[in-house]
Amino acid sequence: MNISEIIALKNKRKITMLTAYDYPIAELLDKAGIDIILVGDSLANVVLGLDSTTEVGMPEMLHHTRAVRRAVKNALLVADMPFDSYQLNPDDCLKNAQEFIDQAGAQAIKLEWFERALEVTSRISSTGIPVMGHIGLTPQTVDKIGGFKCQGKDAESANRLIEQAVNLEEKGCFAIVLECVPDKIARIITKKIKIPTIGIGAGVHCDGQVLVVNDMLGLFQRYTPKFVKKYADIGSLILKAATEFKEEVIGEKFPDAGHSFTIKEEELKKIEEA
Repeated sequence: MNISEIIALKNKRKITMLTAYDYPIAELLDKAGIDIILVGDSLANVVLGLDSTTEVGMPEMLHHTRAVRRAVKNALLVADMPFDSYQLNPDDCLKNAQEFIDQAGAQAIKLEWFERALEVTSRISSTGIPVMGHIGLTPQTVDKIGGFKCQGKDAESANRLIEQAVNLEEKGCFAIVLECVPDKIARIITKKIKIPTIGIGAGVHCDGQVLVVNDMLGLFQRYTPKFVKKYADIGSLILKAATEFKEEVIGEKFPDAGHSFTIKEEELKKIEEA
């Protein structure tokens, strides 16, 4: 899957996108035929146990992108630009974006809307690095948008989102994530721009959908956003397996003969005699 193929899917079929942070999950998602695999900065919350995505930086994101790259053979691999890689000092954006491509094997980067998003998008995309935009609820700047809540619920803020999407397309984005946006506003944006929209809590009218894989698999249990559908509860399976392991070890039921190695009695006798 490449950028042109993703763009061509608009108005043909829905685009599928999931996050991945390690080799085994990425391999499974790729085998399932997911179109886009995102190494999201949600890594901070669902893998590293941090409180904010702003707490994860380039070293962690590059490390996990490399791991995912080793597994992905078919999907388009996109990496999230962490907060400190372009928002603290926008002049560093190009160097950091290039590291994701050259050092970690990403095919594109994603960045969230902030006051200088258009400038940064233009800088990066003009060099040939594909950029995915992200508007609506932007976790990296959640303190500036009123917290973790739906965005664009009044005419003024909705028009602002529409304008952001149009401008990001003009600056070279190949797709835009719409997070926590009213479904009818997402439909307007989707119809207004020629590039695909990928929704997360933005309704069915987007060109595609994305979820954080740890949320949809029940692996992250600290909280569950309204827009998440749990397709499996692997967290409960892991808890059950770990509990059974503990009980069997304490009860001396594991390891049994079938999970142990043996030595011939005559060899053992030689050792004992010695």
